Amino acid sequence: MAKIKSVYICSECGYESPKWYGKCPGCSEWNTMNEEFVDKSSTASAKAKRVISYTKPIAINEIDTDDEQRYETGSSELDRVLGGGIVKGSLVLLGGDPGIGKSTILLQICEKLGATLNILYVSGEESKRQLKLRAIRLNVNNPNISIMTETDIEVVAEQIRSLKPDLVMIDSIQTMNMTALNSSPGSVTQVRECTNLLMHTAKGLDIPIIVVGHVNKEGSIAGPKVLEHIVDTVLYFEGDRQMSYRILRAVKNRYGSTNEIGVFQMTDKGLSEVENPSMMLISGRPHNVSGTCVACTIEGSRPILAEIQALVTTSGYGNPRRMSTGYDYNRLALIIAVLEKRAGYYFSNSDTYVNIVGGLRLDEPAVDLSVAMSLISSLKDEAIPENALAFGEIGLGGEIRSVSNVQARINEASRLGFTKIILPYHNLKNVSSDTATLYGVKNVKQAYEAMISNE
Repeated sequence: MAKIKSVYICSECGYESPKWYGKCPGCSEWNTMNEEFVDKSSTASAKAKRVISYTKPIAINEIDTDDEQRYETGSSELDRVLGGGIVKGSLVLLGGDPGIGKSTILLQICEKLGATLNILYVSGEESKRQLKLRAIRLNVNNPNISIMTETDIEVVAEQIRSLKPDLVMIDSIQTMNMTALNSSPGSVTQVRECTNLLMHTAKGLDIPIIVVGHVNKEGSIAGPKVLEHIVDTVLYFEGDRQMSYRILRAVKNRYGSTNEIGVFQMTDKGLSEVENPSMMLISGRPHNVSGTCVACTIEGSRPILAEIQALVTTSGYGNPRRMSTGYDYNRLALIIAVLEKRAGYYFSNSDTYVNIVGGLRLDEPAVDLSVAMSLISSLKDEAIPENALAFGEIGLGGEIRSVSNVQARINEASRLGFTKIILPYHNLKNVSSDTATLYGVKNVKQAYEAMISNE
């Protein structure tokens, strides 16, 4: 008789325990320990039948990489995020909220790559007819695309070994299951083991595999963090489903930079590339309205302009509200404290709201100065000139710290018509502009005075 053992596994970090805990000892999250069943007899028999094989070590200078190549997807924005294209034998995890465009971009990749490659698209969520209807809407009709609706991961792996396609897409990993395991599809054990099997298949056959992963309510990939450690690249789709713009960001990339982003626009014909994100993000700015300022951030290798809006209003409660969208809340609290202590602008009796227009999320410290300018502008109800732009990091002493890639920021701002640029004083060396006036400032108060001056 088979011996079935019950274990408890954390859905957040993958911590295993023979007994249930209300609070996970691994990640300290509450109510994340789920019961899973392991067949010990089948596991033992599998180990007994396993044949040990190994490869001999080789010197690193003897490894040949001349035949290494990437598959260009036909989308420059996606290739930018991937680091130049899809690497042969890589395992890519694509995550995002429901309806954000994960399956859409996969089908569009199929149409572009299908001209030269054989592609296997495996769907565990949609029927073949549903996929065909979506393909018709996206104008995808390439005979080199093979559709397979299957949820048994071992059957999928066998088909990959049999057909040997050039590219495989799995939509999604949470619907796949391994029959040898007693847990239900989407559980921690199933997701981990299915991903492991796909990883060995991709590396063994040198076939790239793109896997779609669902996200939980916190916005991270559903399942343990070990899932992100298994794959080579982790991509996230960001943006509000109610808005047409989508941001594709690399969280992990073994074959490229993790700082690059791709900008797309959702249309009735699928996702289209946005070649000039700066123009898109600052279009539609209000005229002569206080509380708005343009920032310049560096995403990977390119500068991007973004509009920061702030609203400071008298609070009707004992504790004023602080709210931030697209900008770190703790960083906002720090900037407000610096403005009160070092510059004499008081927000203690005011509700404060900050929003990054366009659904973009800004994490670079260089946008601190723009956030501070928009806050002061809303507090004093003074409009910032439309041709003015600011960037710089704010220290706890109220000083403006230097940032990197200053000349690239200046060139992008000048290209889009900004003629007044406020930047850290220490960054004035070795930078210039033919069309814009550069103002080097040392502290926050000096920065705002330079911003609203008529010089």
